[in-house]
Amino acid sequence: MQISSPAPCLAEGSASWPGARHRKKYSSEEYQHRLRTFVGNWRKINAHNAGNHTFKMGLNQFSDMSFAEIKRKYLWSEPQNCSATKGNYLRGTGPYPPFVDWRKKGKFVSPVKNQGGCGSRRALSTTGALESAIAIKTGKLLSLAEQQLVDWAQDFNNHGCQGYVPDPEGDGDCKFQPSKAIAFVKDVANITINDERAMVEAVALYNPVSFAFEVTSDFMIYRKGVYSSTSCHKTPDKVNHAVLAVGYGEQNGIPYWIVKNSWGPQWGMNGYFLIERGKNMCGLAACASYPIPLV
Repeated sequence: MQISSPAPCLAEGSASWPGARHRKKYSSEEYQHRLRTFVGNWRKINAHNAGNHTFKMGLNQFSDMSFAEIKRKYLWSEPQNCSATKGNYLRGTGPYPPFVDWRKKGKFVSPVKNQGGCGSRRALSTTGALESAIAIKTGKLLSLAEQQLVDWAQDFNNHGCQGYVPDPEGDGDCKFQPSKAIAFVKDVANITINDERAMVEAVALYNPVSFAFEVTSDFMIYRKGVYSSTSCHKTPDKVNHAVLAVGYGEQNGIPYWIVKNSWGPQWGMNGYFLIERGKNMCGLAACASYPIPLV
């Protein structure tokens, strides 16, 4: 269906209009700008979903935002030195099960959180991996607030955490507060750059894996299916978002990762997404690791 003006589009998509569904408020001037952006994303969604793709797009909390604005608020703005040329994780030879989902193994994955418009996306990925690691070791699933946990773990040269608390203003220095530290990292298993098979083994045998990848504009309005992209890069200097692989599988002959995001349960597949596996899609194998907890 072709849409010639904002009005019919808004009428048809009003249930997902961010101002209504996500409790956003706009001034009269901003409303027109947001509406035009919403219509543009609505048309992009319709055009994509009419084609032959492995994933579907849908309206969500980002539908009234430009990608430039999203990048400023939700994604990393600087290149990340997160790859391990030769990691300390030593891969075996397999074989590995064809399907793994830690959510179905027991209470090993915490609920999806929402980073909001702040710089906590690395913390939420790391926190999620540590929550799972502790649950796997102890049988107790904690919900760790990234404010109580974040330290960029210089000792481990990755995005791990050691019981630090970030500055309340956001991206500032971390300040150690021992009284609030409830989880500690003994070590971090860093997976060698681009070794996606090692990621499979780690997820299959040990723990959900935190990884970084490059988000492009089409990913923001992902709805369901196996995401893939030809517009993203595969190098560690381009990654701009961190997430948690909690499993893997195959759909219609396409291998995929099951991934927990940090944009709330309203986004994607109840806060999760599938992304094509085995091709280092969008650089997802460039920066992968999981923590080994001190328990």
